[in-house]
Amino acid sequence: MSTNMGEDRPLLSTALTGAELLRWYWTLAELTVLARQMGVPVRGGKAAVTARLAAALDGLPVPGPPAPATPRRAAGRRLAAPVDGTTVIPQGQRCSQVLREYFVREIGPGFHFDAFMREYIAGHAGHTLAEAVEHWHATRARAAEPREVGAQFEFNRFLRDWYARHPGGARPDALAAWRTHRSRPRDARHRTPLPDPA
Repeated sequence: MSTNMGEDRPLLSTALTGAELLRWYWTLAELTVLARQMGVPVRGGKAAVTARLAAALDGLPVPGPPAPATPRRAAGRRLAAPVDGTTVIPQGQRCSQVLREYFVREIGPGFHFDAFMREYIAGHAGHTLAEAVEHWHATRARAAEPREVGAQFEFNRFLRDWYARHPGGARPDALAAWRTHRSRPRDARHRTPLPDPA
């Protein structure tokens, strides 16, 4: 692919160096093909596969894949309806429909299990559901703050940032900008901004 920086995206092959691999955007599918060709483990997500490939291409020791997930313990006692504010969260409780119904009754239809509430339910056995409701209200300001999109979700992060710069922009324009963005080396992306859509 030709870029406006005068560089072409190289073919993804064993001829690359690790540094050159890291300069460009590759899909997980592309990385997986090369990893399998080179005998590099493909478990653990895009960032892990990229790191292993970069090491292998440079002749360095390849970091091992993550250990397989340990089998889940059988869930502890699960709450069953009816529940109220005095109900204690048992060990192993999950974000169940019983809890959702209780929280919607107490908080209102805007309730949803966000990261703050999932963490609270998972990590606060012995606390009451009334305390969980207090936690919901106490975390609303932080929940409203923009969250950083993980590096492994580069496409999502790009689209969020593009729409912030182009309110009301059309999806075809956003996708065209993404194709241009990903065809450029990472070190050139920050030096030369993409043109605005016509």
